[in-house]
Amino acid sequence: DKVYLVGCGSSISTCYSVRDAIRMSSTNIDIEVYAGYEFYYNKKLIENENSIAIFTSQSGETADPLAALRKANEYGLHTVSISNEPESSMIKEAKTPIATWCETETAILGTKTYITQLASLYYILFKASDYENKTELIAELLDMPKMLEKLLLLTEDENKDLAEKYAGEDIFYCLGSGPNFGLAYKLAMTMLMEGAIKHACPEYSAEFRHGLIERAEKDVPVIILRSDFESDEITQKAIDFCENLEAKTIIFDLKDYADVDKLLSPFIMVIPLEWFVYYLAHFNDEDPGATRHIGKVRY
Repeated sequence: DKVYLVGCGSSISTCYSVRDAIRMSSTNIDIEVYAGYEFYYNKKLIENENSIAIFTSQSGETADPLAALRKANEYGLHTVSISNEPESSMIKEAKTPIATWCETETAILGTKTYITQLASLYYILFKASDYENKTELIAELLDMPKMLEKLLLLTEDENKDLAEKYAGEDIFYCLGSGPNFGLAYKLAMTMLMEGAIKHACPEYSAEFRHGLIERAEKDVPVIILRSDFESDEITQKAIDFCENLEAKTIIFDLKDYADVDKLLSPFIMVIPLEWFVYYLAHFNDEDPGATRHIGKVRY
């Protein structure tokens, strides 16, 4: 009856993206996204309900989704865990374990684990969807490694230069619509704040005029993700406003990188964004593989 997607940090961003991609294209899957402890404290779960709960975690030991997984098991839901660590608790305790096997992730940016988690979610949910172009989408998804290898080579230099230009900035606003919101969330919450130690705020493009518009000022950096979704009509309004205001508008546009189904946009645009944030950290003498507090605080 329902699909629950549960994660935290970079992992929940994959849940947001696939949920919004499905909502843009399909009518037969009801998806709810929860942070780990929000699912754990959810009072509306029904014992043995005809639902599936999919949990995402790079390490498979993250306390929040692990607690949520154990609750789902107690309630008799069918549980699926997607993790990079085949010997982790979440892989061992889920009814259906999926190990992504993308080797150890050393940087907070978490791009390998992000892409493999996202690919797993897209494959599972689009296979079950009624999206009319799902066969073509899945074929492009399976071909994604080749495209990403090319992008890693082609997008480094320009984003190194972009990072050097913005290295002195302390705050970035990040906007995206549809599946790009999940990537904007990852960009702000884990890449910029954890990896580059910059203040950042993610938002749906359509929410720009509700609050954020009052903080957009001349010379304030605003990163906007655009993929020609129908909803990017609203994204363009945010772009026009920022440019008229002379904000430092940084646009990442899918058409500049690949010709694929637009719903696959997060897979493509995370690569130039990774280079941008990596070099942003580099030019500020920050180590994108280190943290100040994560790992020291457990709850």
